[in-house]
Amino acid sequence: MNKPQTVTPRLIVQLLLFIVVVPLLPLLITRQWDWWEAWVYALVVILGFMLSRALAARKHPDLLAERARFLDHEDTASWDKILAPLVGLGGGLIPLVAGLDVLFNWSPTFSLPLKLVALALFLTGYALGAYALMENRYFSGTVRIQTERDHKVVSSGPYRWVRHPGYAGALLAYLATPIFLDAAWAFLPVLFLGTVLVIRTALEDTTLQNQLAGYRDYAQRVRYRLLPGVW
Repeated sequence: MNKPQTVTPRLIVQLLLFIVVVPLLPLLITRQWDWWEAWVYALVVILGFMLSRALAARKHPDLLAERARFLDHEDTASWDKILAPLVGLGGGLIPLVAGLDVLFNWSPTFSLPLKLVALALFLTGYALGAYALMENRYFSGTVRIQTERDHKVVSSGPYRWVRHPGYAGALLAYLATPIFLDAAWAFLPVLFLGTVLVIRTALEDTTLQNQLAGYRDYAQRVRYRLLPGVW
């Protein structure tokens, strides 16, 4: 029996759209080619994606194939068939609104020291998300119990600190983006996306506790889902 094709035309289009075009939206919308913050943002997103996937593939060769087929899994949790696309939508809206904000001068600019702090938080968020991806062989694009891949609890790396470090890193990067790009209005899609991610985290955690062997014990050892000491 032939294995399903990992690299498909649909996947190539998705990667070009979400990993190349979307991060460049602030520059494409404003055409301010000297906007260094937007260049840094785009380069971090694009290069961060490429580097994290390359490192994850070296450690878990089957992980990228799992993520490439995330739209094809019939056993995806029913609620995640709604939430997963909303996460993608929110991720695209942030650079879109940021570009429009700067184009139409909707927001005042932030100070350079504050933007540098935001950049540090942005990089930290991306690094945490990449660390989670590389540590977790089951880091799928949708929520499901991967029985065909012998799904097990992962408690190493950043999973020692919080139960969902990938989401925690993403939220940190999203929250820092409007400040770094001088686009306060971009906090609106950040609020939308943050709400979706918190709901998804809660539902995913409940699913794992109910369906994944050993996860309840892990949850007793690592108490917090996203933010240590809070939740």
